[in-house]
This record gives sequence, C-alpha cells and structure tokens, in this order.
Amino acid sequence: MSKLLSSSPSVINIGLESFIDSVVRNGGTAQHLDWQPPGDADPGLSWQLAQLMGEVDDPAALGSKIDQANALACEKVIAARPMLVDVALRADGVWPEMKSQRILLHAGAPVAWPQMCGPMHGAMIGAVLYEGWADTPDKARAMLEHGEVQFAQCHDFKAVGPMTGIISASMPIFVVKNATHGNVAYTNLNEGIGKCLRFGANSPDVLARLKWFESILAPTLKAATLAEKDGVDLKSIQAQALLMGDEVHSRNAAATALYFMQMATSLAGTNAPQAHVKETLDFISRTSQFFLNLSMVASKAIMDAAHGIEYSSVVTATARNGTTTAIRVSGLGREWFEAPSDMPVGLFFPGYKQEDANPDLGDSAICETAGYGGLSLAASPALTLLVGGSVADATAYSRLMYHITTTRNPALSLPNLEFDGAPTGMDVRKIVDTGIRPVVTTGIAHKQAGIGQIGAGIVRPPMACYVKAVKALAARHGVA
Repeated sequence: MSKLLSSSPSVINIGLESFIDSVVRNGGTAQHLDWQPPGDADPGLSWQLAQLMGEVDDPAALGSKIDQANALACEKVIAARPMLVDVALRADGVWPEMKSQRILLHAGAPVAWPQMCGPMHGAMIGAVLYEGWADTPDKARAMLEHGEVQFAQCHDFKAVGPMTGIISASMPIFVVKNATHGNVAYTNLNEGIGKCLRFGANSPDVLARLKWFESILAPTLKAATLAEKDGVDLKSIQAQALLMGDEVHSRNAAATALYFMQMATSLAGTNAPQAHVKETLDFISRTSQFFLNLSMVASKAIMDAAHGIEYSSVVTATARNGTTTAIRVSGLGREWFEAPSDMPVGLFFPGYKQEDANPDLGDSAICETAGYGGLSLAASPALTLLVGGSVADATAYSRLMYHITTTRNPALSLPNLEFDGAPTGMDVRKIVDTGIRPVVTTGIAHKQAGIGQIGAGIVRPPMACYVKAVKALAARHGVA
C-alpha cells in the first residue's frame, strides 16, 4: 500500500483542464478527456434526450421510430439527383407575386429592418437601387425603413442565397429540379468575391455587374443549359470536385472548372452571339467561386426532398441572416429554431481584422446540411490555407462530424479518409447529446454596409438552435 501511495499518479481528467496542473506539479502524468455532460448539462433535457434516443425503456419505441425516420430521410438525400434545367431571366417570372408587390428575399430566418445587420442593410439598399425603386441610397433607405418594401426568406420561396441572399424581381435565377423526387429549387448567380451585393456592397460598379448579368450572362447560360438534353448534373460535379480538392462550399475551384468545361462545350452548339459567349466564359474562368450558388441550390433541392418526414430529427436547413442562425428539422415542419449568430474565425484580407467582422451570415450552410463544406473539409487541404488551421485539422473536423450524423453518403467520397463517404444527415439528438456542433466553412463580411467581403473562416452554429429543436421534438411526441 505504501508503495502505491508513493508512486506518481497517472490520471485521466474529465472536466476543467486546469485540474491537470496539480497532478503534473506533483510528478504525475495526466491525459485530458474532451468531454461534457449530455443534454447541454441540463438534467431535464438529458432525460428527454435519453427517451428520444431510445436509451430508456420505451413502450412506444420512440427512439426506434426516430431512427427509422432518419434512415428514410438519408435515403432520400443519397438518392437525390439535382439537375440544373434552366436559367430564369427574371425572378418575377418564377414568383408572380413579385410583379404586383415590392418583395426582397433574404437569407436566414425572418428579420425586421431594425434588427438587420449592416451588410443586410447595404444589400437591401443596393437591391432597391438596382430595381429602380429609388435613385439615391438615402431614398432607398427611407423606403425600407418605412415599410414600402416587403421582406421574405429565400427558403420559404424554395430558394437559397449566399451571405445576405438578396433576390429581387429583375434578377436572373438558376432553376434546379431534383430528378429523383420532383421538387424544384432556385438561387441567384454568383458575383465573385470581394465587393459584391451579397456582402452588402452597393456601389455603381456592383449594380452595373448585376445589370450585365441580366443582359449578357443569364441569357448566354440559359442557352447553354437548355442545350443539355437532361440538364446539368450538379451532384455529379460536386462528387467529382470532392476528389479534386474542393469541399464545395468555400472552395469551388474544381467544381467551377468542371461546370465551365460543360458550358463551353454546350455553348459551341448554340446560336448565342460569340461576343456574349466570350464575355460569359471569361467571367466564369475568372470567378473560381462561381459554382458556389449551384452547390447551394443543389443542396437545397436535396434537403427539401428529405423534409417533412414524421419523427425525423435530421436537420434539413441551416440559415443565417447576420443576426441569428436558424435550423429546420425534417419532422418539425416549417418552424425555425434560432439563436444569436456566432462570429466566424479565420483569415482576413490585408487591412482587416476580427473586430471588423459581421456575425455569421448566409444560406450557404445548406451545403453542410447536405454533407458538403465543413463536413467534407477533409477533401480540401488547400482550403486550410484560407480559413486557418492545418491539414490535420481539416481531417479531424470531418472525422468529428461522423459522431453527429446519421450515415455516410457513398456518392461523396473523401480521399483523405480512405475514400469513405461524407458524413450525412445531421441529427439534432446526437448534436445535443455529444455537445459537438457542426463545422461550417464560410466567407466573412464586414459589419458595415457597403464594404463587402473581408475574409474567410470557420464557424459553428450555436448549440441553442439544436437544444430548442430537441425540446420541440420532445413536446411533439409527448416526452416529459
């Protein structure tokens, strides 16, 4: 006994990491275990969670019903085939209400003008100027402040938009059909990086580029898209891009190149004016992020097919409006579960710093919801140079995501994980049980209107979103 007491202790530490210090000071060794209590350390929530996960005796087999519903949701995700079938030249041709009403669609959950962030204000003002509803920024702001323009969410129009996500009546939009399940989704066209409307910039050059989209880019891409008999297979491009170094959210260089090759071939067989073809291909070739919007709308078409499955606890949408982050869950209808957005952390363009950044913003986290982006970060070592961290970090992030998802998507192979399938089907139960939040790769907008993108990085949705969803799931199924 005396020998045991005099030997140096070897300790596995759970809880505060500072507890290790006293062990080490006394000649011992210690290994810290990164663990936290389930259920966000709330005993009541933990008991509800245990019942939802089938970890206690359950005469109704609720946990099994949820597992089966989640398996069905993921079957729909894996089977989905999002096809780019058209480019609508005007958004009001898709949504007739935009012809009779002044409506601006935005990213994220509902948010009123006084609560909108700086970039959202800037983009809204830019959209009003672009539509010709006002001729100066001050007049545009006054219209928006006085309620002369209606606001709606992209997601409620079966659409997604990056960063501020603004879509207005005159903007051209991509039309994507899920060939497997028949649902349709929409998005706007990508402007590139830096000073863009989606980041809150609204200067004359930004608006001029959008007008060029109307007159040249969209009609040319429409001709190319319609030349494809069955449309453009976006999931095929995404899957190939994962093998070529993209995670198909913050890095889309390979996906854009694949899309470029297909469009160039298609355009060769159309009657589109050669000058327009050259301008279009030149723009895409210089815009490595052009495929971002297509990755988003493909993910939207995929996840909408998995929504509305009774009992399912799979996340089908993740969206941020620059003020709050919100999620939707397959078995919980159209309700948003939201909480204040976290700040992205990453690398900044010269002259900018963390204090300049706006809280998390944009619908683009739909990519992670479908298994891309942060969940597939292991596929994109090059991205770590942009968002910070190491190749080992990227691989670790993807491995961690397997703990909070339902399955692995065999169509989305990750080379650095021995070609294992990407983590798929975020389960709110597992997120709250493990305390592991999804990893999202993202662009970073300046908090002031009119400046635009200032960097890129990593962010995690707030745990409160998932906690609220778990509580709603418990209430829906009578779990006390």
